[in-house]
Amino acid sequence: MKAYVLHGIGDLRYEEVPSPVCPPGWAIVRVKAAGICSSDISRIYLNGTYHFPTIPGHEISGVVCHAGDAEDAVWIGRRVSVFPLIPCRKCSQCAAGHYEMCEHYDYIGSRRDGGFAEKVVVPVWNLMELPDEISFLSGAMFEPLAVALHAVKTAGEIRGTSVTIIGTGIIGMAAAKWALLRGAASVQMVGRGEGKKLLAERMGVSKYFSDSETALEHMSDIVIEAVGSTEAIEAALRMASPGGRVVLAGNPGGDINLKKEIYWRILRKQLRIYGTWNSSYYGDSISDWTEVAETLLCGEFDAEGLVTHIFPQEKILDGLRMMAEKKETYCKVMTEWRV
Repeated sequence: MKAYVLHGIGDLRYEEVPSPVCPPGWAIVRVKAAGICSSDISRIYLNGTYHFPTIPGHEISGVVCHAGDAEDAVWIGRRVSVFPLIPCRKCSQCAAGHYEMCEHYDYIGSRRDGGFAEKVVVPVWNLMELPDEISFLSGAMFEPLAVALHAVKTAGEIRGTSVTIIGTGIIGMAAAKWALLRGAASVQMVGRGEGKKLLAERMGVSKYFSDSETALEHMSDIVIEAVGSTEAIEAALRMASPGGRVVLAGNPGGDINLKKEIYWRILRKQLRIYGTWNSSYYGDSISDWTEVAETLLCGEFDAEGLVTHIFPQEKILDGLRMMAEKKETYCKVMTEWRV
């Protein structure tokens, strides 16, 4: 099969590789769509994965084409989305059902081969059946949409509150929509420049600020930070109202250092600060992932409306370079696989 194999930092090759082996309890998914996450950019060009070679890609949808156990053969031919985190099932967090906080997790696309390939092998438990009404593109977006939903839920009761989202990537945009769907009285967004203002307005954002300094005049009950930089976290702490809540959801690109003046704001405003990085998933049971599916099915959330670029499988490198070099304004960048 064809796959994009990362042999070292910056060394991603589109090449022929053996099809994955399917052990008992696992299934092989023929990939139909895969999203490019900002974390893929850092893994490929800056930090690398946990070992080389590795096939990146963790936002995946496709069709099951093989199962390792006879009893799992019922999955063959089903359209699916894939939960990329593989819990150990042994630690205290797994025992409590908090799989997203597993202490010894495996992860598709970084710790093991992922979805930038014609086929990917995953545990059957990680398969979520995709209704026919939901496209493969939308199905490959379940992961970032669920992460954004989890961040909004982490803030607690949101109905009737004012919310600020810092960051205009897929997580920030989706968080804005989820906040409104869960009853926020108003949602404002802070980005860099005016490039995504129209997209934010389509999500229902009432105010859009192209720089954090202007936005500081408009404090909110809840601030969700979806960038992962010192600057963005400082802005979040400054923009939170006294007694407010701050959710930190952005993956850091480096060390975070807070000035004393900023730290004092946490104390003197008695802020409640929450951290989040993933989403809840319990197989067939109710979770962030099932809520994403239900919301897309009823038409309340147009996931594909967040897609700004689609690349065919042979052109993934073009999409990666476009994002890495910030050649164009983008939100969600997707790839389609024709196999």
